[in-house]
Amino acid sequence: MELLELEFSREIHPVDVIEQVAHNNDWSFERAGDDEISISVAGSWTDYHVSFSWMEDFEALHLACAFDIKVPEARALEVMRLLSLINEQMLFGHFDLWEQEGAIMFRQ
Repeated sequence: MELLELEFSREIHPVDVIEQVAHNNDWSFERAGDDEISISVAGSWTDYHVSFSWMEDFEALHLACAFDIKVPEARALEVMRLLSLINEQMLFGHFDLWEQEGAIMFRQ
């Protein structure tokens, strides 16, 4: 069996598409380079900080979203158990507790 390599040509970079969406919704964003963008979105109950990174070698778009929710150190174990139960039900992506910041994140 032979591995087939496909060549793709794009008219627009995937991160450029995300930038257009952010611009059209008046969300603040920052481009760290051609392959990265960070967006801040104010929600009704918390703020969302979303980062997208295009990985050319894998033809994949990595997404990470941090919520402005701080988990008290005394509740960290309880929250990690809850996130584990939630992650069991997820088909794609997972939730993490970013221990340094005490923040909950979603990664895809």
